[in-house]
Amino acid sequence: MADKKYTVAYKRKRSGKTNYKKRLRLLISSKPRLVIRKSLKSTLFQIVEYDADGDKIIASASSRDLIKLGWKASISNLSSAYLTGLLLGQKAKKAKISEAVLDIGLNSAVKGSKLFAGVKGVIDAGLKIPSSAEIFPSKERLEGKHVVDYALHLQKSDKQRYEKQFSQYLKNGLEPEKLVAHFSELKTKISKQV
Repeated sequence: MADKKYTVAYKRKRSGKTNYKKRLRLLISSKPRLVIRKSLKSTLFQIVEYDADGDKIIASASSRDLIKLGWKASISNLSSAYLTGLLLGQKAKKAKISEAVLDIGLNSAVKGSKLFAGVKGVIDAGLKIPSSAEIFPSKERLEGKHVVDYALHLQKSDKQRYEKQFSQYLKNGLEPEKLVAHFSELKTKISKQV
């Protein structure tokens, strides 16, 4: 019987947590990476540099940080992703980072998604990220105008569903119809943090 050798793949590859081919291509650039990870409830943005002893996080911002700045809306939507990206961009500028390459991990690249809303925020803060303008959500969606339109529609047609759908907004003292103004207010506040 022939002797066969079998190499066991890395644990993170076997469990589907890391795509090592993709990671190697990102590391070859020798630029810092803009790492974006999302969950159902929040989004995490980090500027990471490679180090042989382990990656080093230069700057980090989570959509949960927006609550400390006064954000009263959802922390898992396009608007919060954009603001979190803007916040990370400000922190990265303080850390003397001027450019990075995008690392979305195992997430799918979907045009107009909250991942790219966050990238737009980082770019608006002044960092250079190689990307195409067509992948970003529209300005109206970033500001939350689509949420306002939906809230107005529900308020007229189904008051009970409106109160259930926007219960967290109302609990935090924000009328969904004022989301665009609230977004602009927080964007200005973050932009002044230089």
